[in-house]
Amino acid sequence: MEYETIIVDKADHIATVTINRPDSLNAFTKDMLREFEHLWKDIAEDDDIHVVVLRAAKCRAFSTGADVRKSSEGEKLMHENVWTARDPGEFLGAKHNQCWKPVVCAVHGLAAGGAFYWINESDIVICSEDATFFDPHVTYGMTAAVEPIGATYRMPLGDVLRMTLLGNDERISAYTALRIGLVTEVVENEKLWDRAHELAVKIAAKPAAATQGSCRAIWESLDQPRSVALQTALKYCFLGNPIGTAQVDRWSLMGKGKVAFEVR
Repeated sequence: MEYETIIVDKADHIATVTINRPDSLNAFTKDMLREFEHLWKDIAEDDDIHVVVLRAAKCRAFSTGADVRKSSEGEKLMHENVWTARDPGEFLGAKHNQCWKPVVCAVHGLAAGGAFYWINESDIVICSEDATFFDPHVTYGMTAAVEPIGATYRMPLGDVLRMTLLGNDERISAYTALRIGLVTEVVENEKLWDRAHELAVKIAAKPAAATQGSCRAIWESLDQPRSVALQTALKYCFLGNPIGTAQVDRWSLMGKGKVAFEVR
């Protein structure tokens, strides 16, 4: 598939994916939904790819969600039949598309509304100092549900409700996002892409069976009660660890059975 709304570069076990509609503040369209659905399937089936860096073309925004201009021109992101309609996030997010490769998401500028489809399903989220996060739905008379519910798995409930109910009147700064756990790191604006790549390189160097299996185990546990999740967890270890043993010489890493570290 030839992509028109995203740029994909594969090298050294890393797939770097750039949302590429800067003239529209990287808002998503129906074409982008199709491209991401294809992309996640391609990455999931490409064993040479160990990790993904998700970023957006440089402009004022990482993404402002759905392209409202396209909607005003008649483009519909969902099927008109309510029983056939699918949420756009099912196409945009890696986990909805059964892609368990680790995703490092690098957020800059405005991240609004539908941008959370990507953020909510990333494994590591970092941002630049100019990043701001908000959900404008209620300001425009629209119920906010899917994106904020997804965000409750990353942010405290009180912060999600505050962001949701205040709409355009509430902006979460980069350092507030760090404090509440929405992101794990804030970097200088010009260093964002380099830092995301640096993290990806470290993940890509790990055995892919271990990183991919860990992602799947942890994400799928979110749909289970705690006791069931813990019981199920061991099965992932039985499935993945024999592969991991073949991919890495554990004894060598541990100093051939000797203590390979000092207690300070």
